[in-house]
Amino acid sequence: MTNQNAANHFGGMAKTVVSKEMPSETVTKVTNFFTRLGGGTVIPAKYEGEDVHFDLIRSLLKVQHIHRGRITCILTVKPYACNAYNTLHGGVIGSVAEIVAIACARTVVNKDKELFLGELSVSYLAAAVKQTEVIVDASVVRSGRNLTIVAIEFKLKNSEHSTSLCRATFYNMPVASL
Repeated sequence: MTNQNAANHFGGMAKTVVSKEMPSETVTKVTNFFTRLGGGTVIPAKYEGEDVHFDLIRSLLKVQHIHRGRITCILTVKPYACNAYNTLHGGVIGSVAEIVAIACARTVVNKDKELFLGELSVSYLAAAVKQTEVIVDASVVRSGRNLTIVAIEFKLKNSEHSTSLCRATFYNMPVASL
């Protein structure tokens, strides 16, 4: 298979540009990798609506505790939130971290301030396999007039081993009055 044929095979993209220096075996390996992961698959229209992503992520969570500057949730690792290895997908971890961090920040930041996510860092430490429960602990590390920092820890419910550590930095912006 030529480079262009291999690239076109992935999702039928006729406009894929492949470097002439790229070995055709490498192009084939890369396109096969994306194809195995479902790359180029057409998403059904029912999943293209507004807030579908948020609803899917939110359905994984059950809130356990809410305190000023601290929130604890239980996340159930459902099959649709898993990667090819049947473990919690890293993108889901990032999405959950953002949602829980916003909720946690809201326990200390007034409603007259808009929260703007400036940075989200994630350290992946261990995998959480399908159908396990994960404790998601978020706590405000610092909150001032212009900045709020939230630490989020994901740990297996049964063993309490950490699977991911996250940190979200929010800018507290005055809500625009129009």
